[in-house]
Amino acid sequence: MKLSLAIVAFALAIPTASYAQDSTAVSNGTYPNTFSSGSANVSPFTSQSKRFNDWSISAGVGVPLMQSSDLTSIKNGNGKNLFGYSAYVSIDKAITHAFGINLQYDRGETRQGWFNTKDAAPDATAVGARTQYDAISLLGDVNFSNLLRRVDNHSTYRWALHGYAGVGTIAYRAYQKDIKGQRLMTEVKPFQLGSMFMQAGAGLKFKVNRRIDIEGRLMYVVTGDDEFDGGGDAYSAINKRSEQVSDNFFNATLGLSLKLGKHESHVMWHDPLQEIYYKLDVLANKNQDIEVCKKGDADNDGVCDDWDRQLDTPAGARVDGAGVALDTDLDGVIDLYDKCVTVPGPVENNGCPTTTTGPVVETETKLEGIEFDLNSDRILPSNTPILNNAVNYINSSNGAYNVIGATDTRGTDAYNQKLSQRRANNVKNYLIKNGVQSGKLNAVGKGEKDLKYPECEPATKCPEWKNRANRRVYFEAK
Repeated sequence: MKLSLAIVAFALAIPTASYAQDSTAVSNGTYPNTFSSGSANVSPFTSQSKRFNDWSISAGVGVPLMQSSDLTSIKNGNGKNLFGYSAYVSIDKAITHAFGINLQYDRGETRQGWFNTKDAAPDATAVGARTQYDAISLLGDVNFSNLLRRVDNHSTYRWALHGYAGVGTIAYRAYQKDIKGQRLMTEVKPFQLGSMFMQAGAGLKFKVNRRIDIEGRLMYVVTGDDEFDGGGDAYSAINKRSEQVSDNFFNATLGLSLKLGKHESHVMWHDPLQEIYYKLDVLANKNQDIEVCKKGDADNDGVCDDWDRQLDTPAGARVDGAGVALDTDLDGVIDLYDKCVTVPGPVENNGCPTTTTGPVVETETKLEGIEFDLNSDRILPSNTPILNNAVNYINSSNGAYNVIGATDTRGTDAYNQKLSQRRANNVKNYLIKNGVQSGKLNAVGKGEKDLKYPECEPATKCPEWKNRANRRVYFEAK
């Protein structure tokens, strides 16, 4: 009987140890509320994150004392102070930081009555008894220290109060001894209806390190059986001494817990509320001053010199996000000085076409150029609004326009000439497809002979934004 229960407990322990290694490693850090660095991890506290160990194996030894029975282990009851022995092994699974389930195997011997059964009976009226028992039970484990911990308590703690309660099956052999000698009075096999029992109690744990806990427990075991104390038949003279029908005993134990897994912290030593408050405190105390523009803004264009691609922008000029002065029509005259912002023209004519007589009204000049990626004639999606404006402008105009393509100085002259022509043709085809009369447009490829920034020869002399400006298509009135 004892061997069969021990084999069941051992068989359950093997898969537990195998699956006790969590899959996700925890990062290093510090956290004042727990006993290890693992709790400073910033990943969410969920069952999927698996940041903590949640399996452990516990073992301990103790002293059982029959308390509510016909033959007791306590002097002021039906007997004298007699001490038995007990031992337990359990497999512990933490479900949350405050609740777990333990599968526990207990084995021991209680001693009760007026003398120790190892000794001879002192007289004809003296009765002594002992009960050898084996039990398997399933216990609920409540961590009151985490459950009732104040959220404003940021101190570290190494003690934890646990409560236990559960049911199981108990098997025992009860022996009685008197002046006639010792004899077996009752034997109960495990896993029978009459072998069910309950136990409940409390334990105080102390954390030695991340692997080992020490715990003192006091459990109260309710057998539900009036023959457990060795009094014999329920209607015997001894079992009529007390009215209770359940022989119960205290079991005081001292044990060790070995926490399994590769993480720093065990979930039962972690309070998620404390982690939240700790991180809020860190954020509250962190210096919120952010240093920007370490190199300043020399040209006062609103773009820090750390990422300004044009550090000498004239005062008052509008710039893009990179600090480059805007040149809407890509004619080499920035908008600040361009008299015809949206129509390309030579520098000497303040950016206005030489064929234009008289001043150009800004509201009537809406043509803008577009840029291309390196070695590409593909019209970028970001340029479609500019081309759609060109469609509207050309359709409202009576004149005809050259669609002029250009490149930077990379590649051979022949290749660049063909590439610029393809760019011009693609833009022309786009305009025709969107409603412009083909007779109003003429595609012209100028290759690298029409540089917006002539100083970019070769291309390595200039920053990329200037080379990109050279890769363009723009419009010119015939």
